[in-house]
Amino acid sequence: MENNMNGTKKVRTRFAPSPTGYMHIGNLRSALYAYLFARANDGTFILRIEDTDRERYVEGAVDLIYRVLKEVGMNWDEGPDVGGDFGPYVQSERKPMYLPYAEQLIKSGHAYRCFCTKEELDERRSAAQERGETFKYDKHCMHLSETEIQEKLRAGIPYVIRQNVPTEGKTSFTDEIFGEITVDNSELDDSVLIKADGMPTYNFANVIDDHTMGISHVMRGMEYLSSTPKYNLLYEAFGWEIPKYIHMTPVMRDAQHKLSKRDGDASYEDFTSKGYMMEAIVNYIALLGWNPGDEREKFTLEELAKAFSVKGMSKSPAIFDPIKLRWLNSEYIRELDEAAFTRHAMEWYEKSGIAHMDTSVLYKILGQRVEVFSDIPDMTDFLSKLDESYSTELFTNKKSKTNEQISRDILTDVIPVIESIPEWNESSIHDTLMNYAAGHEMKNGTLLWPVRIALAGKQVTPGGAIEIAVLLGREESMRRLKLGLAKLS
Repeated sequence: MENNMNGTKKVRTRFAPSPTGYMHIGNLRSALYAYLFARANDGTFILRIEDTDRERYVEGAVDLIYRVLKEVGMNWDEGPDVGGDFGPYVQSERKPMYLPYAEQLIKSGHAYRCFCTKEELDERRSAAQERGETFKYDKHCMHLSETEIQEKLRAGIPYVIRQNVPTEGKTSFTDEIFGEITVDNSELDDSVLIKADGMPTYNFANVIDDHTMGISHVMRGMEYLSSTPKYNLLYEAFGWEIPKYIHMTPVMRDAQHKLSKRDGDASYEDFTSKGYMMEAIVNYIALLGWNPGDEREKFTLEELAKAFSVKGMSKSPAIFDPIKLRWLNSEYIRELDEAAFTRHAMEWYEKSGIAHMDTSVLYKILGQRVEVFSDIPDMTDFLSKLDESYSTELFTNKKSKTNEQISRDILTDVIPVIESIPEWNESSIHDTLMNYAAGHEMKNGTLLWPVRIALAGKQVTPGGAIEIAVLLGREESMRRLKLGLAKLS
């Protein structure tokens, strides 16, 4: 393993996803923590594709992994597309290397061939369940003589290779977060290392790949905590140095349920498609199980890399709070200038049918109000289409001191004035209406309320009467104002 200048081993972390179709939040957090730990320690971040489970393999999923990681800025130092000294970085392309390692374990007595059929195993499993016991392989095939083994091999009987786990003693390991953990070997099962088709199991391939790639720190979910003793027995059987372990607590929907795509929980792409900003998603995910040790809540990826430390990682599960993510996203949106806001919002302007409208005015009325870009269609629905069935009761407003009679009188007088505005822009419309109010000794709110109700058909809108008129344009504004007057008459 490569050393740093001071003689300590260089940090090498890996993100090893299975290409199963989407990047869920927990998976993205695993990648993020491995990336941040490597960057915080001037180490190497490796991408490895674990595609040995062909039943769950989804076409195009590898490209999705590349796209998401690149989009969020997690550039890997070694991987399938960029190469490196420890490739190949796709597990299925490494298939020839696993069997020799398994056969080495057979020779040393740490593994054995198992010829038991699925039917035989199912029968024993059912029997164990009837006895109220947890099924564990009984080492039946480990007791076969060499002659019996050779006869079965010559007959072409399919077999798997199982790990020979000691039945006595204990296996201990130290996790960087949870400390020392000890397991009785009697509780461990003789797991399959090589399947009948010659492909390695996930657990075996992980150990071989992590060692041969020089991984110094294995960062993964807590669901692998119980398997770690078996991994360590393999490391010891080979005489290899055991990496440091950092097991991450799960991301939960609530106190009882983990986040799950199957249960409708959102993936990374679900959030981006809803108009969440990538920077906000990454920032929020970083805080799911890690605390910087101060009051900061907003971080760029570079700032996260500088601040990240295993000491800040939690021992408790993290609860995914969509309200907190929404708030954080709104903070990012409010910092956008007009050009950046418009770039993000344009997709939603198009969906709302308002992309042809003045984007400067849209930014003015929406820039500090939008929390998620998918809010835009509902917030601006009145711009693309007026609900002409709105009630005239909307024209009554105590604060503006208007009612239906006052609103009718105001619209009757002001419509010809508005119609005669020479240049239809915000400045001209503003000056015309303000001069009208001043000339008629009328409060601005009293004038603007009926104008806004007629233009929008609703009481609550982003922006006021003047901005709405600019966005609608002269022709549509006049049509709506005259319709409002007609409803009041």
